[in-house]
Amino acid sequence: MLKGRSLIEPMDLSLAELDDILNLADRIMHDPAAYADKCKGKVLATLFYEPSTRTRLSFESAMLRLGGSVMGFSSAESSSAAKGESVADTIRTVACYADIAAMRHPKEGAPMVAAMKANIPVINAGDGGHQHPTQTLTDLLTIQTLKGKINNFTIGLCGDLKFGRTVHSLIKALSRYENIKFILISPDELRVPDYIREEILMKNGIEFMEVE
Repeated sequence: MLKGRSLIEPMDLSLAELDDILNLADRIMHDPAAYADKCKGKVLATLFYEPSTRTRLSFESAMLRLGGSVMGFSSAESSSAAKGESVADTIRTVACYADIAAMRHPKEGAPMVAAMKANIPVINAGDGGHQHPTQTLTDLLTIQTLKGKINNFTIGLCGDLKFGRTVHSLIKALSRYENIKFILISPDELRVPDYIREEILMKNGIEFMEVE
């Protein structure tokens, strides 16, 4: 299905692929023992240039529970980035040791650069204020689990909608489902970026309301 492919943003996945991933996640939740060795012999590299608790540990826990191994670093200061090494050089080196990499980086687009330079799949674990596709998958799974579907909803999003990468990814993904409407609640200075408003919401005719 997705073997060998990177995941940089939700639009990298078709709607059918999104649904397949959510259904697979549901099966794993209900029968984890059946998947306990699916990643046996595989190594995940967690390349976290920013501090992280939930995202980094969730990646590592998932890989270990699937029978794989984990290596990596938890801050730029503990990697060769502290000596000026580029993302491209780091990922080329890591690709010699790992089968897949998850990258968090303060600079928007860094995971995309890594994916272009690597011969292993790269998963974006958050890049600046841009995207966070795996958090979106978690959010979609939560909606599907609690509501039994992901269409015909009015979704309210509140807070920092300008720099919140989780919000940007979630809007992109939800905009592909039928009859989704948004209520976007934030101070004027923290409204969603123009590209989300114009290229995702308005371009696709999605109903939304912005309120303070």
